Formats: sequence, C-alpha cells, structure tokens
Amino acid sequence: MRVHLRAVGRLAGRSEERALTDDYLSRFGQTGRGLGWRFEGETEVEDKKNGGMAAEAALLRAAIPAGSLLVCLDERGALMSSPDFAKKLQGWADQGRSDVCFVIGGADGIDPSLRAEADMLLSFGKMVWPHKLVRVMIAEQLYRAASIIAGTPYHRD
Repeated sequence: MRVHLRAVGRLAGRSEERALTDDYLSRFGQTGRGLGWRFEGETEVEDKKNGGMAAEAALLRAAIPAGSLLVCLDERGALMSSPDFAKKLQGWADQGRSDVCFVIGGADGIDPSLRAEADMLLSFGKMVWPHKLVRVMIAEQLYRAASIIAGTPYHRD
C-alpha cells in the first residue's frame, strides 16, 4: 500500500517541524517496507492568489493520486487510539487498497466540498492544531502504526 501526504503550506527547510516530519516519515518507510507499506511522498500546495479554502481544495485535489482512499485531517473527524489507527491502516492494506492519501488543510481548514469527498475524517482531538504540527503528528502516527503492526517495541500499551 502506498501512503501519500498532501498539505497546504510549506515547512521551512531547516525548521524543527521539517526535521521531525522527515525523521518520522523515514522511520515509517523503513518499518513499513516489511509490511508492504511505502511512503510515496509529500506534496505541499500553496494558494498564492489568496483564493481561500476553495482554491486550496482545487490545488489539493490536483495533487491527490487518482483512486486514492482519501483521509482528511479535520477536528470534526473520528478520534482513534494509535492501535485502532494501526488496525485501520492494516484493514485498508488487507482490502487491497493501493493508495491512501492523507490531506492537511490550511489555516482555515479543509473546504467542505473536499471534506465531503473524503473516505474518512480523522481528528487529533477537539482542539485545532497548527498545520505544521499536524504534519509531525501524522508522520509520527504512521510510524507508530507500522511499528504496532510489525510488533516492534516503539509503541507500548
């Protein structure tokens, strides 16, 4: 299963958030390989014309691989434990889903029309998180999920 990350906004090349995101995605790539899970990359989109959420949604749609299972990170989404998230990913892989794409919106969130197209809305809690931190959080949770399924000691119950 190929895992994709699409986000509005850019992380600075030498920022702490960039370093953490890259570290966790690298770990996910190593651990996920044995499970048949591959990280296929991160695409950052930016609405330079200030067209708002609708314009951001159009840019995100264009970056989502065709046929992907679409997961939008949104505070209105499902709350899951890390083991449940791992089971969800494993379930998608077992169903033969070839691509899963995680989408992070901009400062105002994800346009309602794109949220409505999502196969799943996933929340990291009722609080709103800066998109820079959400990237670190989804990268870490992907690595944690792969670790749980692979049976490595990273995650402790």
